[in-house]
Amino acid sequence: MKEYRQQWDLDAIFPGGSNSVELRTYVANIELRLSELHQYVQNFVFPKIPEQTKELREVIDHAQEAAKRLKEFSAFISCLSAQNVKDKQAQMWVSKRTELSAKYNNIQTEFDQKLVQIDSPTWKALMVEPELSELAFVLDERREKAKDKLDLEQETIINNLAVDGYHGWGQLYDTLVGRMYIPYKDEKLSVGQAANKLSDSDRTVRKEVFNNWQLAWQEESDVFTETLNHLAGFRLQTYKHRGWDNPLKEPLSYNRMSEKILKAMWDTITKYKSYYTKFLKEKAEWIGVDKLSIYDVDAPIGNVERKMEYTEGARFIVEQFERFSPLMASFARKAFEKRWIEAEDRPGKRPGGFCTSFPHSKETRIFMTYSGTLSNIATLAHELGHAYHQHVMNDLPIYNQSYAMNVAETASTFAEMIVADAAVKSAADPKEKLLLLEDKIQRSVAFFMNIHSRYLFEIRFYNERKAGKVSTERLNELMVEAQEEAYQDSLSEYDPTFWASKLHFHITGVPFYNFPYTFGYLFSLGIYAKAAKEGHAFEKKYIALLQDTGVMNVEDLAKKHLGVDLEGTEFWEEALKLCTADVEEFIELSSTLKQRSE
Repeated sequence: MKEYRQQWDLDAIFPGGSNSVELRTYVANIELRLSELHQYVQNFVFPKIPEQTKELREVIDHAQEAAKRLKEFSAFISCLSAQNVKDKQAQMWVSKRTELSAKYNNIQTEFDQKLVQIDSPTWKALMVEPELSELAFVLDERREKAKDKLDLEQETIINNLAVDGYHGWGQLYDTLVGRMYIPYKDEKLSVGQAANKLSDSDRTVRKEVFNNWQLAWQEESDVFTETLNHLAGFRLQTYKHRGWDNPLKEPLSYNRMSEKILKAMWDTITKYKSYYTKFLKEKAEWIGVDKLSIYDVDAPIGNVERKMEYTEGARFIVEQFERFSPLMASFARKAFEKRWIEAEDRPGKRPGGFCTSFPHSKETRIFMTYSGTLSNIATLAHELGHAYHQHVMNDLPIYNQSYAMNVAETASTFAEMIVADAAVKSAADPKEKLLLLEDKIQRSVAFFMNIHSRYLFEIRFYNERKAGKVSTERLNELMVEAQEEAYQDSLSEYDPTFWASKLHFHITGVPFYNFPYTFGYLFSLGIYAKAAKEGHAFEKKYIALLQDTGVMNVEDLAKKHLGVDLEGTEFWEEALKLCTADVEEFIELSSTLKQRSE
């Protein structure tokens, strides 16, 4: 059986890594294109009548080509900086990416301001013209957002200051984390390696790593207090000048959803949390403690953990994808064969996992650290879901490929669910089935409790940050308070420095990098239910849904493809009942196994 390699192939994009000659040439071309695009935008005179579409389309075409190449470059740099956090040249490229992105954003801001000047009747007529109609949703959205911002000069200043201010703090965080290590026995673990040990089957290992983990983050907490406060401070000042009071305005707009949908989702989740407190209590009995600690939540039950070598795990994923979507299975097989995945467990890599797309090459790359656990297999399936989502959108205009994070998480979670559900159903041994059920339910705990704690923390932190800098001690307090509420006091110990160790709080792309995960998880349940009923017949419908994610808000997307209302509670109730059925099965099976052992 052919073994799949665990190191990705980046040379297929730009040979030579961070010192690639081809990369330098490509970046020089981007700079040239941005200069040309700026000239086009400056010379652009907005249409006075609907028939004047030629110049508008010409600017759009140049903007899309620049965006495609800029995203290609950005994706490559993300890969370089993730695979080796000590690659200094890669860090230089990160700064270059920030600079070029700011230039592009300034040009787009200027263009959007000109779109605002088009009167409404002419604009409506323009949007139905054949040359523009396919981009109507995105252009409408950009025009409306431009109306809600400051004038061109002020927005340009914000974009320029963000390079060394806002984004600079995010880059500093990445640099500091890259230098950190967590001591364990005679080893010095990278943050990513230590994070993997927090789900080790041996509680003594988890406890020791967690204690050292806390000490390491506490030692650097004053610096991370600065990065977090300045990131939030920059955002809040920007919002203040734009006249935005609600810190959720930007993330909700970015995710194309209303606050009413967000509230309906969290309220329904809270209503069903008692199932998960029961689960955590039952899990504590299997681990042999009265109450779980935060470092027990992701741990497997018992001392035996099923593992799969990388190739075995890859083939398992492809096999399960095949049951729902032969096209998705074929794509996943291609990703493994062409080495689009970096999975090697080695020091020097950044923590976490991601999928990034190369729209110019029409390829993707997946980054993670694979050690053979069920959680690793789920993560790999998750990232392949992201990759497949991008794959089915590759031939669409680049403007129409910009789907929000919440629906991006739908495809990934759908893929993850296929694999997790298959693992449970294929288990013949009751103890193995219990272990697999527990692993599957852990994801619900993560989405409904862990991520809820992140959301609660960020809401409260932003409200306090409005009054001034928030101290390290207060950040720790806010974090523990959020965790206690989200987990409903079901744990004996929490993670006060989670605000420092969780990368998502320090990402500069968009704030509140939390609730979209939970949305995507529950939304994907509706898709999964339909797929389970229809089998391969659902494949075309699924692709159509994914292709619409860049040109619809989530409420309309749900109504069109699932026939549901997201602002009500019925959809969320039905989705949560599917989740809690796993908990009920787990508790029943757990009780049966305990009775047998007595």
